[in-house]
Amino acid sequence: MYKKVTGTKDILPEEILKWQKIEEISRNIFSLYNYKEIRTPLIEEAALFNRSLGQTSEIIQKQMFLFNPASTDSCALRPEGTASIVRSYIENNLDKTTGFAKLYYIGPMFRLERPQKGRLRQFHHIGTEAIGSTDPSLDVEIISLADNMLKEFSIDGYKIKINSLGCAKDKKELIDNLREELKTELNKLCPDCQVRFEANPLRILDCKNEACQKIVSELKAKKNCLCPECETHFSKVKEGLDALKIAYEINPYLARGLDYYTGTVFEITHEALGAQDALGAGGRYNNLVKELGGPDVGAVGFAFGVERLLLITELENRITASKNLIYLITLGLEAKKEGLKLLNNLREKGMASDTDYENKSLKASMRKANDLNARFVLIIGDDELKKDVVTLKDMVSGEQKEIKQENLIESLKIC
Repeated sequence: MYKKVTGTKDILPEEILKWQKIEEISRNIFSLYNYKEIRTPLIEEAALFNRSLGQTSEIIQKQMFLFNPASTDSCALRPEGTASIVRSYIENNLDKTTGFAKLYYIGPMFRLERPQKGRLRQFHHIGTEAIGSTDPSLDVEIISLADNMLKEFSIDGYKIKINSLGCAKDKKELIDNLREELKTELNKLCPDCQVRFEANPLRILDCKNEACQKIVSELKAKKNCLCPECETHFSKVKEGLDALKIAYEINPYLARGLDYYTGTVFEITHEALGAQDALGAGGRYNNLVKELGGPDVGAVGFAFGVERLLLITELENRITASKNLIYLITLGLEAKKEGLKLLNNLREKGMASDTDYENKSLKASMRKANDLNARFVLIIGDDELKKDVVTLKDMVSGEQKEIKQENLIESLKIC
C-alpha cells in the first residue's frame, strides 16, 4: 500500500470546508483593501531564493527542495511567496503597467524540514505584498489587514509584536553590536547559533532554543540603532496603529529570519502553538526589488500559515458540512429515471443537490441525508409518480408535505 510522503497531508472532504472558509474570508478582506490575486509557479530558479533569502538562512542551507542542485540552472520548489511575487512584478513590468501594486496569494510552499506541529514539508500560505511605496501608512494597513483577518477567522488571544530593523546601515550597526556582545557568550549558544554568530548574528534572535532565548533576553546591544529617518518612519507606524486601536508589543530583538527585511518587521504569535508560536509574520523589504533587477521602490507584506490558523481557529464550529443541500431519494426504476431529470433541473437553477447511488433503502438513505447535513430531502416513489408530486421533507423543522412537480422549484426558493 502506498502512503503519503512524510511531511505532507491529505486534506479530506470533511476538512476542506474549513480551508474553503479560510480562503473565502481572506479573499473578501483582500477585496475590501483592494488587493488583487496573483498566482506564480510552484517552481522557480533556485538562484532567486539564494539571492533574496540570503545564503546563510536556514531555508537556503537546510530546507530547499532542489532539482539538479549541482547544475547552473538548478530549480527549487518555492519555500515562500515574496521572492516569487517580486520576480513576477519585475519580469512582467508591473512597475510600468501598474505602478504601485497590491497583490495577494494563496497556495502551497515547500520546505525540507523535520515535520512537527503546524509545520509540514508541504504547507500553505495566505499572504500579501504591496510593492511601490515607502509610506509608513502602508505598514499600518498591512498590519491592520492581518489583524482584521484574524478577527474574521474567530481567532483571539494572539499578540502582534513589532520592531524596526532600520535601513541597511542601521542593520549593519545592529549586527556589529550583537557580534561584539555575543562573543563572550559564544560557548553557551546552541551549535546552530554558533554558526550563525559568524554568518549573521541576527538569526540568533530568532532561535527557539531556551538557552539562546535567555541570552538574547539579556542583551543590551540593541539600544537605538535607528537613523533619524528610520526612527521617524517607525514612530509614524506606531502612531497609525494607536489611531486604529490595534494592540501591539514592541520587541527590540524581533528580526525575522530572512535577509531581505528592512525597516518595520512584525510577527503574530499565539501561545496555543507552543514553542513554534508564530501564526504569521511580515515586514518591509525596501531593497529587494532593486536587488533582483527591478526599480528602487519600497515594499511590505506578510503571510499566514494556513495549517497554523486551523490549529486554533473556531471556524469548524460555525461550518456545517453542506450549504442548503437538497438530497433526492428515489424508490424504483421509474422514479430513478424521473430523478435524473429532477436533479438536472435543480442544478440548472443553481441548487446544490445529490442523490443515492448505492441503492440504499429509504431508511438508510434518510440517514445518509442526515450525515450530509442536507437541508431538504425529496422523495419520489410510485405514489408520487402517479400523482405527479414530490414529497418534500424539511430536515430542520421535520415538516413533510407533497408538492406538485411544477411548483417544486418555487417552493424550494421560498424555503
